[in-house]
Amino acid sequence: MPQSSDISPVLSPTRAIARFAVRVVLLAAFAAFGSIGFGRSLAALLWMSIVLCAAVALLRREPLFGRALNHWDECAAFSALFALVHVVNELT
Repeated sequence: MPQSSDISPVLSPTRAIARFAVRVVLLAAFAAFGSIGFGRSLAALLWMSIVLCAAVALLRREPLFGRALNHWDECAAFSALFALVHVVNELT
């Protein structure tokens, strides 16, 4: 079935950033109720988000260095947050 030309398969940058922000807020909310502490819970949830974003990007066959924001970019952002949380956890 041919796709309509007015529907773009690429998300706008605003929607991709909003999706990322909502996910970070949800992860922080779930980590707040973790029994192993906020930092360790957040690190575990971020790790799972990294794996999930990479799996979705592979399944959707998104380009790694595409022009538009995609799940690979989200995976990189979650990786940076994971590294930051991991360093802060080690210091405390």
